[in-house]
Amino acid sequence: MQRAYISKLMELAEADERVLHLVADSGTGFDEMFRRNFPGRMLNFGIAEEHMTAVAAGLATAGKVPFVYTAGAFLAYRSLEFIRDDICFQNLNVKIVGMGSGLAWSSLGPSHHTTEDIAVLRALPNLRILSPATPLQVAACVEEAHSCTGPVYIRIGMNNEKEFFEDGYRLPDSGQDALRGDKGAASGKRVVVFCTGSILEDVMGAADILEEAGIAATVVNVARIKPFDGDNLLRYAENADMLVTVEEHNIYGGLGGIAAEVLAGHGAGKRLFRIGLNDVFAEGYGKSQETVREANHLDALSIARAVERECL
Repeated sequence: MQRAYISKLMELAEADERVLHLVADSGTGFDEMFRRNFPGRMLNFGIAEEHMTAVAAGLATAGKVPFVYTAGAFLAYRSLEFIRDDICFQNLNVKIVGMGSGLAWSSLGPSHHTTEDIAVLRALPNLRILSPATPLQVAACVEEAHSCTGPVYIRIGMNNEKEFFEDGYRLPDSGQDALRGDKGAASGKRVVVFCTGSILEDVMGAADILEEAGIAATVVNVARIKPFDGDNLLRYAENADMLVTVEEHNIYGGLGGIAAEVLAGHGAGKRLFRIGLNDVFAEGYGKSQETVREANHLDALSIARAVERECL
């Protein structure tokens, strides 16, 4: 996803000299690619995320389009006051890109996990939130962020996420993609699974397991968290026995919270089952993101078994 991000950013920078790349010692070779191609348009602030965010606000008032890029946990939490007061309150044209969404920083533990960022940031007025699942979706989200005026937060993975889209992909109007339709499994149980971010691969695997168990599962990937298309969720709810949300995030305030708000607000009376971190910090430190997902019951098999139990 990092390569997809910087590739699209360089494409935009080639066409728009206002685009700047601001980093806080993210330390990747992808940053150097941008520096070599656009000398003077990349600024490294060291481990000073708050200052970087404040400077981005100032640059935006001067007509620049700064893309602020570093570890998501340090942007969403450490820089929150600056995002709120300097960027969102002023409704400035700053793009905030947090790398390492969810449990991507698997070996570094909860201090680096970005598992509450949606809950924290979606309460801020004027802020659009995008949560891509694949490299091509990252590129589409960066393009959308550039095309709209105002603050945008993009949360991206960093661990060679599997691609589920085709070249030329663009975000649909709803910001939601149905990637796996209901194949009409034998039991008649119809489940619609909404997910966001790089956990999509495990959700797709879980849907295959559910099909073998006789449960028909439709998978809907949500890339645009805010504004959220609640009408689209309600359309899926009409013909479903149960809605499920899966996220590498606390279920409070995340995608599951959004779905609950939509259903309750419209009196939909539809059963909702939320899968994610249930008001806890993630357990375990692993060499891979998948190892930590397994420890927290967010791997494909655990997701499928949890849904099966709820369908009984």
